[in-house]
Amino acid sequence: MLHVTLDEIQRDLLKYLRQVEAGATLVIMHADKPIAELRPIVSSHKQLRPFGLCAREFTVPDDFDAPLPEDILNAFEGK
Repeated sequence: MLHVTLDEIQRDLLKYLRQVEAGATLVIMHADKPIAELRPIVSSHKQLRPFGLCAREFTVPDDFDAPLPEDILNAFEGK
């Protein structure tokens, strides 16, 4: 973690932004107190799962969307 004063940031902003882009974390100081932290954004691009990944590993029963039995419905409703 690199500590940088406001004056240093104002003098050469591009220099410090390049350091952040390279992975550095900057703590911006004012009057010897930290006031901000500047860090790179971590990319959250995840590879998409392939279509049909679990093909033929399970089957959906024919009554999948059939209404629930009365006793289970009552349990959900607190009866």
